[in-house]
Amino acid sequence: MEHAVQDRLLSRLLEDRAATYGERLFLNFKGEQSITYQGLDEEANRYANGLRALGLEKGKKLALMLQNSPEYLYLLLGAAKLGVVTVPINTAYKGEGLVHIINNSDAEILVLDDLYISTVNEIAAHLTRLRLLVVHAGHAFERDSGLSHLDWLPLDALRASSAEKPIVEVRHTDPVMILYTGGTTGLSKGVVMTNHFYYFYAQMVANSIGYTEEDISYTCMPLFHINAQIGSIMSALYAGAQVALYQRFSASTFWDEIIASQATIFLGMGAVGNILMKNPPSARDRENRVRLAVIVPPPGDLEGFERRFGLRVIYETFGMTECLIIPPKLYEPRRPGCCGKPIEDYEVQIVDDDDIPLAPRQTGEIVVRPRQPYTMMSGYYKMPEATLEAFRNLWFHTGDLGYFDEDGFLYYVGRKKDAIRRRGENIPAFEIERVVNQHPAVLESAAIAVPSELGEDDVKIVIVLRPGLSMTHEEVVRYCESRMAYFMVPRYVEFREALPKNPSQRIEKYKLRADALNAATWDREKAGIVLKR
Repeated sequence: MEHAVQDRLLSRLLEDRAATYGERLFLNFKGEQSITYQGLDEEANRYANGLRALGLEKGKKLALMLQNSPEYLYLLLGAAKLGVVTVPINTAYKGEGLVHIINNSDAEILVLDDLYISTVNEIAAHLTRLRLLVVHAGHAFERDSGLSHLDWLPLDALRASSAEKPIVEVRHTDPVMILYTGGTTGLSKGVVMTNHFYYFYAQMVANSIGYTEEDISYTCMPLFHINAQIGSIMSALYAGAQVALYQRFSASTFWDEIIASQATIFLGMGAVGNILMKNPPSARDRENRVRLAVIVPPPGDLEGFERRFGLRVIYETFGMTECLIIPPKLYEPRRPGCCGKPIEDYEVQIVDDDDIPLAPRQTGEIVVRPRQPYTMMSGYYKMPEATLEAFRNLWFHTGDLGYFDEDGFLYYVGRKKDAIRRRGENIPAFEIERVVNQHPAVLESAAIAVPSELGEDDVKIVIVLRPGLSMTHEEVVRYCESRMAYFMVPRYVEFREALPKNPSQRIEKYKLRADALNAATWDREKAGIVLKR
């Protein structure tokens, strides 16, 4: 039975499913730990009461910097019961990017794996609102392990709290999460998601994919992304399905995990499909029970992928953290390159630079607005100018280029602004350039996207050095490695005497992209440089 609009809360969804399915298995974590629907609800209550004892109440912010684990879900769902806003953080972040997210979000408490203590130590002096670290330790943890001056306690302390449901008045219009997205330019922006939007997102995906109570949803994608969090887990919760959760993607173990968990559905991002196709063919390729795989973008040899592994691939979808206008769905007949058809819950147009609608087959920016309240993001947290710019002329501007065909199907063309898409991550060129330009030997730099052999992009940095100073290609990589997420670190490096510029002194990146892999371009992968994550 569907919830009334005012009851569309993440906490209500969990409690109702727990009442319906009780001791039925919900979560299988790596084949090592399992929990029922009822157990999930009770654990969420324990963590909610533990967080409240630490002073978190409705509207306050809880940041999570954790690998995939059951505790991630207990914290997320427990916070939702209190009306506390969860701030998931990409575990690869470090340096200024991490400072920005923690400070901008107003997070008071950060729950982190002990793996990331040294990362937080390096920025602790710049964290203005954070008052407490809660450490999820994979081994015996002592203060002399390198923890900063911030107060801390072990995560296990929260679980000792009562399993009784906390009584808090939470409305469907209240925020439940702030998810930071790389965007195109400038600092990462915090997408504010209400309870209703979060619920609606999960409902859309569950219904569109066709999750059933018999399905087992596998994911090894990180829980700080909406793909795994809503697409694989909360959609399964909505449908009364099961979840098989693993910690990371590995081409060598992927199918072993799929087979062992008996998964019937999985979602993948970025180059996952092409990477799996590079595995040598095996007699076990078709031993899986998967009926549907959502892979965006699809493998280069789509039909070959489906024949080899005995499943169907859904690639027809279009969305982002801010909204989902085309939930994943199989369309017949297939239209190569097509994202599908926008659902009736949204108005979608293709417009030119003056926001004038364009005719079919004409490429322009994809803009959208909802037909129902609270069915997309509420705005960018503490960034009113960015919010107003995105929603100018009463339409949300996605920053993506595309066109409609005569039948109303949407086709994606590319990004309108300066962004790089690598392994499922949006990377602002601005953030890479900002770090590189801080090196004393660098005069200026330009980060660009270079097509990857696995699909999507690789990162190239073009550098102009200050007169009389020098720097090696490897020094560039190592400098970046310690100051930015590993997926942002450039694969390609080129030194130039000057960057091409227009009369207004803006860098003409299209010229750099046209000459991306020239003789002067150094490739860290060919040089055998391995990054530390």
